[in-house]
Amino acid sequence: MDILTLARLQFSLTIMFHYIYPPISIGLGVAIVIMETMYLLTKDPLYHQMTRFWVKIFGLVFAIGVATGIVMEFEFGTNWATYSRYVGDVFGSALAAEGVFAFFLESGFLAILLFGWDKVSKFTHWLSALLVCLGAHFSAIWIVVANSWMQTPAGFHIVGSGLHARAEITDFWAMVFNPSSMQRLSHVILGAWMTGAFLVLSVSAYYLLKKEHISFAKASLKIGLFLAFVATLGQMETGRISAEGVARHQPSKLAAMEGHYAAHAPADIYLAGLVDEKNEETKGLKIKGLLSYLVDNDFNAPLVGLKVYKKEDRPPVALTFQMYHAMLAIGGVLLGLVIIGMWLFLKRKLFDCQWYLKILVPAVILPQLANQTGWITAEVGRQPWIVYGLLRTSDALSKAVGAHAVLTSLVLFTVVYIFLFVLFIFLLDQKIKQGPEHLAQDTLTQRA
Repeated sequence: MDILTLARLQFSLTIMFHYIYPPISIGLGVAIVIMETMYLLTKDPLYHQMTRFWVKIFGLVFAIGVATGIVMEFEFGTNWATYSRYVGDVFGSALAAEGVFAFFLESGFLAILLFGWDKVSKFTHWLSALLVCLGAHFSAIWIVVANSWMQTPAGFHIVGSGLHARAEITDFWAMVFNPSSMQRLSHVILGAWMTGAFLVLSVSAYYLLKKEHISFAKASLKIGLFLAFVATLGQMETGRISAEGVARHQPSKLAAMEGHYAAHAPADIYLAGLVDEKNEETKGLKIKGLLSYLVDNDFNAPLVGLKVYKKEDRPPVALTFQMYHAMLAIGGVLLGLVIIGMWLFLKRKLFDCQWYLKILVPAVILPQLANQTGWITAEVGRQPWIVYGLLRTSDALSKAVGAHAVLTSLVLFTVVYIFLFVLFIFLLDQKIKQGPEHLAQDTLTQRA
């Protein structure tokens, strides 16, 4: 296996494994703020008990997330040194902002959130929950800004030439608000809210099925369902807006997402299908002209197809197509679950519907799969560019690192990540089985 493939596999493994945890912390952070706000307003000890339980889960997720994310920073210098030299001034500024404005805020106030229950006032503790939640969101903002700049670069110029060429920022805010950053950010944030919400739903449903912690589970389930409802409906709109941005700025990616080969012809939307890259055709169940209508409000409007591009300039079509449609299918299932849940809630049957609760328990995996397939679509669909239109992925590799070194580290990372994942699942399972604390009344009534 060549070094380019190995380096891409290693970074894919790293980012995909790490990305299990940040969406949970972002979404769970919102749920915790809602729970602690309810306690602050109502003084109901149930919400205090609920917050304490979910803060413990948050602490576990945060710890594993930090441990798995550090490796990526080193990979930029080891495997992708040419990339780091070429865009380090741009990409590095966003990563530095993430560390200064997000990580320190989140990690600093997390200590108060975890250990300050009997040491600070209720308002101060609520404020720490809010700041931890904001810190998690700020982290997402800067990471998405950095990645979006790679998709739609702006606010820079190239200085030097040849091996000494590099990108420099000319307008920091143009770099931050590049053409795709805000569209993609809203989509990522709402995906994270869905991830946290479905974790709350899954655990709450598990308790109801086991007939344990009934009051806790009912209140927690309602909060999780409310958050999931808001996030899922919002995700539909942000997905549409994000797709419009892809159509404007990355037409080759859009063509790959729907397997659209014809150079200038109306484009269809496939409900399911298979891409034959060799014969340059896509077959499956489709709605004719719908993609053209969504882009240009005209079923017969011609869209740029993959045949416009040289084969070496096309993304891997089959993988992009399948990951995109997998994301849409999972999103449809999640929307259906949320709508059914809201209907059961309005009918006052939510807590007694056994079949629905049984579905919610494993449904925790669905937002994770949607997040992963969405990112694969975005990153594979950008190929062969690591910075769209500027730097090819094949040219971004380090010159001094050999395939054997990358393969060895890939194997070691895989072993370590499997261990960390097993450890995470074990500890999460232990905390869920232990359940919420049975707090004494004097503990529940914190000093004001």
